[in-house]
Amino acid sequence: MKKKELIVVFFIVTLLISNIMACKMISVGPLILPASVIIFPFCFMLGDVLTEIWGYQYTKKVILTGFAANLLMSIFLYLGQVLPPAFFWQNQAAYESIFGMVPRIVAASFVAYIVGGLLNSLVMEKMKRRFGEAHLYRRTILSTVVGQIFDSGIFITGAFYGTMPNSALVTLVIGQYLSKVIIEAVLGTPLAYWLVGLLRRSGEYEY
Repeated sequence: MKKKELIVVFFIVTLLISNIMACKMISVGPLILPASVIIFPFCFMLGDVLTEIWGYQYTKKVILTGFAANLLMSIFLYLGQVLPPAFFWQNQAAYESIFGMVPRIVAASFVAYIVGGLLNSLVMEKMKRRFGEAHLYRRTILSTVVGQIFDSGIFITGAFYGTMPNSALVTLVIGQYLSKVIIEAVLGTPLAYWLVGLLRRSGEYEY
């Protein structure tokens, strides 16, 4: 398997894992965040690597493929929920609690992913065309700053508007946004440098 294909596989895997983990909320100091905050920034990071090496048009196809994979996973998780449980199986309520899908949240997640992912990739490419290949960290961080504004803003607002005070909604958006940007900057960017260097040295450099 080529490294290009591995990057795509890991991109989609991190996306699917993050959507499953998002059902659990965690406390980090005063912040309430979805557990997926620890992995979703790496999905953005892999999107950065794809854009840096193979360009926006290819990355766009991968993002849409990830959307299709996420939709398929959601459909089958729902089918698993509505299938009649075996008479001895006592965990139907737990399954529904973890995997039960609220249409509003699913829709918000899908729109946020498409808009945030495409903007992240587009900013990466525009900056590279204008400023060249130097200073990769500027592109990875700034693209995340822009992409996550829309990803976090669309998801939290679409999923929870009207269910909590607006002040709490704003706090939730800001907390999730800052957490993802910081994780991407501190952990994702060094990994992006390593992966981009590895891919360039291996000759898998097409853009």
